[in-house]
Amino acid sequence: MSQKLKLLLVVTLFHSHVAYASDPDPVQDFCIALKDSASGNPSCKNPSTVTVEDFTFKGIKFPGNYNRTGISIMLVNSNVFPGLNTLGMSFVRADLAVGGVNVPHCHPRATETLFVMEGRIYAGFVDTNNKVYAKVMEKGEVIVFPRGLAHFQMNVGNTPASFVGSFNSQNPGSQRIPAAIFGSGIEEALLEKAFGLDANEIAKLRKRFLIPL
Repeated sequence: MSQKLKLLLVVTLFHSHVAYASDPDPVQDFCIALKDSASGNPSCKNPSTVTVEDFTFKGIKFPGNYNRTGISIMLVNSNVFPGLNTLGMSFVRADLAVGGVNVPHCHPRATETLFVMEGRIYAGFVDTNNKVYAKVMEKGEVIVFPRGLAHFQMNVGNTPASFVGSFNSQNPGSQRIPAAIFGSGIEEALLEKAFGLDANEIAKLRKRFLIPL
């Protein structure tokens, strides 16, 4: 195989990888998702019956219930807002009690842009060189978390805080780091060596993170 042909193959494979690394481009103006009761696969609502109500959503006007770390998370995707279907995006509303934390987590399929609606939030991410990029964000400010990198938020103000996060994927995915490590059934011996913990300490962490958030 000639060098030129090898180079063309590499470039082709690279562009193919990039093309399939994000949500596919839509092939129509919109596709309001409908569940096919027979197959379970999504289908599109008849365009002649679509109204403006299909493109609006009222489900995040108020905070949800706080979990044990002091955060309320309401994810908005095409499952709850069918108008988002095929548009390559989703978003989340989150509210933090005073001192509340959104534990380190990552989204394997999306970059997140966070807009602070209320309060003061310590927010940031860690890159693959373990460098932390973080600061206290205030109302009206925006921070971006690159795709796949661990990031976090904590309310450092004296009042409740809230933010909206936008994802450039219909299905960004979410992996919470503590639960992934201690709540997933990884062999205890490996965790002991990796973190310098004894069996009792690991048992306590497993008990904590096996409980749904």
